[in-house]
Amino acid sequence: MGADYDDDAVLVAALRLGDTTAFEWMVDRYHGSLRRLALNYVATGAVADEVVQETWLALIQGIDRFERRSTLKTWLYRVLMNKARTRGLREQRTRPFSSLDGDDLTLSGFDPDRFRPADDPEWPGHWAAPPTPWQEQPDRHLEATATLDLVREAVAELPPNQRQVMALRDIDGWTSDEVCNVLGLSQTNQRVLLHRARAKVRLALDPTLESAT
Repeated sequence: MGADYDDDAVLVAALRLGDTTAFEWMVDRYHGSLRRLALNYVATGAVADEVVQETWLALIQGIDRFERRSTLKTWLYRVLMNKARTRGLREQRTRPFSSLDGDDLTLSGFDPDRFRPADDPEWPGHWAAPPTPWQEQPDRHLEATATLDLVREAVAELPPNQRQVMALRDIDGWTSDEVCNVLGLSQTNQRVLLHRARAKVRLALDPTLESAT
């Protein structure tokens, strides 16, 4: 039976011993997500690849100094962000997180009637009606690949701060606490950014989904 690399203590110990299997496990699990995050700060995929490679090198060189004040995963992503920001500043492409009012759940430009009020006891600021269940009726809608292309285009149009939060939460499956720790956000700001990102993607898909009903 293999080592439980989901256990941070086991993973760190293995990496400090030069265990290539542990390193490969981390690359398999996090490489794609690290690259997506880097692309929020740098201009090209080639530069993002360089930043990710520098991050892996930093892991190898710095694992003996890792003090476990956070999870290894959180530390790794913070290293990536610092390196990506440095490269992005060099390219004059850095865009900081928006300054958000903690109580501001409004979505500028969206019809407020489509959302629950801010004082809703159960789901404040969420959609008043659920999305059309297009995936349950594939014969009546676009092929899945075409729909995914629309989603990718909509996500690519999001502001970097919203795109980062949505990618980590909805693509990589991170918890809200993990996202807040890595990106330095409050829970409220994280929730607002995610809600706005999801709303924009949903609205981008609405014409297609509604025409197919």
